[in-house]
Amino acid sequence: MNPVSEASRDWNVFDRMASEVGDCAEAFPVTFSKARGSTLYDGTGRCYLDFCSGAGTLNYGHNNPVLRERMRAYLARDGVAHDLDVNARAKHDVHARNDFAQSLGRLVLEPRRLDYILRFPGPSETNAIEAALKLARRATGRQNVISFAHGFHGMSGGSLAATTDRSLHEAAGATLGNISFMPYDGYFGPDVNTMAYLERMLDDPDSGLDHPAAVIVETVQGEDGVNVASQCWLRELERLCRRHDMLLIVDDIQVGCGRAGGFFSFEAAGISPDIVILSKSLSGFGLPLSLLLLRPALGAWWTGTDSRTEGNDLAFVAATQVLETYWADGTLSRKIEAKERLVRDWLENLAHSCQDAGLGVRGRGLIQALVVPVGDDLAGQIARRAFEQGVVIETAGAHDEVLKVLPALTIPDEQLQRGLEIIERSVDDILACQGRRPRPGPGPGLP
Repeated sequence: MNPVSEASRDWNVFDRMASEVGDCAEAFPVTFSKARGSTLYDGTGRCYLDFCSGAGTLNYGHNNPVLRERMRAYLARDGVAHDLDVNARAKHDVHARNDFAQSLGRLVLEPRRLDYILRFPGPSETNAIEAALKLARRATGRQNVISFAHGFHGMSGGSLAATTDRSLHEAAGATLGNISFMPYDGYFGPDVNTMAYLERMLDDPDSGLDHPAAVIVETVQGEDGVNVASQCWLRELERLCRRHDMLLIVDDIQVGCGRAGGFFSFEAAGISPDIVILSKSLSGFGLPLSLLLLRPALGAWWTGTDSRTEGNDLAFVAATQVLETYWADGTLSRKIEAKERLVRDWLENLAHSCQDAGLGVRGRGLIQALVVPVGDDLAGQIARRAFEQGVVIETAGAHDEVLKVLPALTIPDEQLQRGLEIIERSVDDILACQGRRPRPGPGPGLP
């Protein structure tokens, strides 16, 4: 069959065949035909810097050459691409899942003195959330789970119930229950201790709060505004969980695997969750793969919690190479720390230079946010202007009031700085159009 030429390709077929739903295609109205590292290319050959990283799925960039070569070599020797876990050891001596488990233990868990067993639910992120919630309820015999305002945990039944987005709940078409929502760190401002509020609710037998089986939390809420929990708040949350016999579940789907600096986002707080959920960049190549890390005592409750796992061996091959390449020592974490300082300083200087615009900055690691006042679509306008100048970046937050900076962890410093320059010019352009800043002169050429 002859390949379809670019001239004859029907680029409108998706619009005709797919439903009209809000997605990234509306924000980025081009068709990307190629990707490498932190660069996307459209059908005309124009390049864009990627500051989205697949919402945290591509921490190591697009088509990472080290991972690609490892998978290519595996396929070239006819490595098993898919198997059922129950038969894996009988089929071949070197099993991709075993290699991954050994590397994770040796390079990640043992150096951090973390005692976890591994369980693999279905491949998607929401599969992992569902499995964690079911496991917590089975192990404790209780149904209620605490989640936090502005949290996002998935789109299927149980995970959606733990998500706070009202529009998503309304679209579910079903009653979602067994979740109690509590205020996240900083929800009422910096002077209100929301852990004290939760403790009072738990201590009061007439508060109306059913004794929870577990608490599920993101240490950084990525999808709903890049809200960052302090280390003190996380330690207090762990203390309450231990005192009230609740399991502590950390949803590390978006900000784990290095996004927050360490391999796990909770490392700096010094806490030890009962269940850790990983997905997104676990495979490092965009291949679906999810993992639960459990305290050993919880392993007895796994049977029946989730369906029999089917093995996407290629995802395990890539995930093992990620660990061997990037997590064998502290080099990547140190580079992330340096890039964090660059991004943070740049955004804070930008916010300071635009004091009348009411800009703010928050974030941790390489998930950073430029926060704008609610109500005038300023973040959206900046994102659209940045896209025109060659940077792909998304907004976040309950009111889309946050410009979310999410570059690859491996982005070269030159590209990172170039993207930040474009963001700064975009802010200047939009504020100048609104009469809140002198119009800047012409900037350097597009990337």
